[in-house]
Amino acid sequence: MSAQQVVEPAKGSAKGSGHRVVLTGLGVVSSIGLGATEFLAGLRAGRSGAKPISVFETSGYSHSTGCEVTRFDPDRWITNLQLDQLGRATQFSVAAARMAVEDAGLDPAVLREQRGLISIGTTDGESYDLDQLVEAEITLGAEKMDPAAARRVPAGRLSVAIAQELGLSDVEAVTVPTACAAGNYAIGYGYDAVSSGEAEFAFCGGADAMCRKTFTGFYRLGTIAPDRCQPFDVDRQGILTGEGAGVLVLERLESALARGAHIYAEVLGYGLNCDAYHQVAPNQASVARCMERALENSGISPEQVDLISAHGTGTKANDVTEVGAIRQVFGGHPPRTVSMKSMLGHSMGAASALGAIGCALAIDNRFVPPTINHVTPDPECDVDCVPNEAIEADLKVVQNNGLAFGGNNAVVLLGKYDTEDRGKALC
Repeated sequence: MSAQQVVEPAKGSAKGSGHRVVLTGLGVVSSIGLGATEFLAGLRAGRSGAKPISVFETSGYSHSTGCEVTRFDPDRWITNLQLDQLGRATQFSVAAARMAVEDAGLDPAVLREQRGLISIGTTDGESYDLDQLVEAEITLGAEKMDPAAARRVPAGRLSVAIAQELGLSDVEAVTVPTACAAGNYAIGYGYDAVSSGEAEFAFCGGADAMCRKTFTGFYRLGTIAPDRCQPFDVDRQGILTGEGAGVLVLERLESALARGAHIYAEVLGYGLNCDAYHQVAPNQASVARCMERALENSGISPEQVDLISAHGTGTKANDVTEVGAIRQVFGGHPPRTVSMKSMLGHSMGAASALGAIGCALAIDNRFVPPTINHVTPDPECDVDCVPNEAIEADLKVVQNNGLAFGGNNAVVLLGKYDTEDRGKALC
């Protein structure tokens, strides 16, 4: 069977009555690298994406460091759509999807004959364009607002533009607006669609671009760090805002095996909840319950988890609350718990999608990414955060946490696909 063909749906699976779902393609736009290969190298090296913000005017702020995407050439990845019709976040989303398709070895012409899902999470949509529109309205008047920018604003463009770029028509294209947990929400939605047989493939992830609105909001809350993000460190001062996109290709295991695809990891399950406890403060009991639901949905016990990719923002409240929830679920000796935001900054709706990609790469390449900028451990954050340098590790199960404002929590579990299962999967 050719590398582009996909087998017909099979009956049943190794888990329950649904199909097993695997990750076969990864697309990355991030401050530490473009594409899965660069992103992997950045995670291994503990590379920092922190630099002075240039995408909007920062005069008047006492500090303005962020994790901005540089060296991004949309012409390299977007060939069928007009770039001036796409906002910055949508350009990231479409480019990451194109990268993921190429990484998976899929032919869009073949995908056009199949039923699919595109599920992209976001916090801000195209708030960068909204910034420009509001500024024009205030300084020049509403009649001077750019109509092209106004047409770019709808958040639905983040997913619909992927379908348009790839020429896909038999797809559901949704944008999931659950803020910083949105990438995991999108993956969970894709997992259900592929596992149930409703879709033969899914492009899932998240995208956001840096904007003055979000930076200013966090700045006014007092949660922007001056120059670096230090999760779990006693001297941590907050987040660095970031940007980017992460898109993952999900497909049935039997489909991936039939076309000889490289399998990064298997999606084992996920958990969601929304406690509506507080607009910005996390709730420990709710976060713990979300992790428990993910474990239950995946058929995994806490002692089987080898690594947790924490939400790990580097704020005082988040880190203490999240570690408390982890210890509530996993006991006094939790798995290694790292924060990729120490390198990437907080990329908002892209955060948990990029975290999931980092988890898949860690499983596939047998290593644990570090938590950089770690100097002095906080006794209230008593976890092994793998400080400053990556370590080698054979990971079987990895948990990816996403926690958002309003108590929107989402946790995804990924597992190593054992090649010894190949014969059984094709039976």
